[in-house]
Amino acid sequence: MPTVKVGDINIHYETHGSGDPLVLIPGYAADSTSFFRQIPGLAENYRVIAIDNRGTGLSDKPDSPYGMEMMARDTAGLVQSLGIRKAHFYGISMGGMIAQHLALCYPERTASLILACTNCGGSHRVRAEQAATDALLDTKGTPEERAMRLLPFLFSQEFISNKMDVIQQFGLLYFKNYPPPHVFKRQEEAVRTHNAYDRLPEIGAPTLLIAGTEDKLVPPENSRILASRIRGAESIILEGVGHFMSLEAPEAVNKAIHAFLKRHPIAA
Repeated sequence: MPTVKVGDINIHYETHGSGDPLVLIPGYAADSTSFFRQIPGLAENYRVIAIDNRGTGLSDKPDSPYGMEMMARDTAGLVQSLGIRKAHFYGISMGGMIAQHLALCYPERTASLILACTNCGGSHRVRAEQAATDALLDTKGTPEERAMRLLPFLFSQEFISNKMDVIQQFGLLYFKNYPPPHVFKRQEEAVRTHNAYDRLPEIGAPTLLIAGTEDKLVPPENSRILASRIRGAESIILEGVGHFMSLEAPEAVNKAIHAFLKRHPIAA
């Protein structure tokens, strides 16, 4: 399993395919398994690099304060260590927050941004319903029990009713390296303190925003706020799709990514 030492920790990643580099950044308490349904399609055209954020998967899990700029630095360091001059960055949920800070702190490494089901942070974000927030932050019980509490907030009801086998398949992958309790706390602190609203107009990289109409954790209005703050940003709203769109709608998300990146290749 490949890892790279970046600063004080080892970051785990996996690579697939060839072409322009496309870095996949997972969300809160999630790891690279979040993208298992998307990677085969994306790897047909790109060098896909799926990472485990600090605290998750096979990356190191220090019990010390985390922040978005810190995790952006982790990702930028990994990209640099792989000899990549510039990459596309696709972040989902918290991964989209990390990607915002990548574009702000490392514009020379950011070819484009794909920000899925994420927000700008601070007082300008549109909050989830309290029940969704409570379920996300409730770490009591076994991983399986916690997952069952979260299901109604991660996926549309139609997906839950018809695709439980896919959800179970993901669970088998994710629970192999389930994060210890302190990671939930540390990543939640990073999410809570994220606030890029004032600096978003500084982003110069081409940006695609993707949201789902059934997202109960990050309401799609957040995507519209981001679009209003990032110059030239494109926005796609997927009808009937919930928060965990990389699992629920991989074909639709991949189609949007392919169309966007085809217009924004990395110059040689």
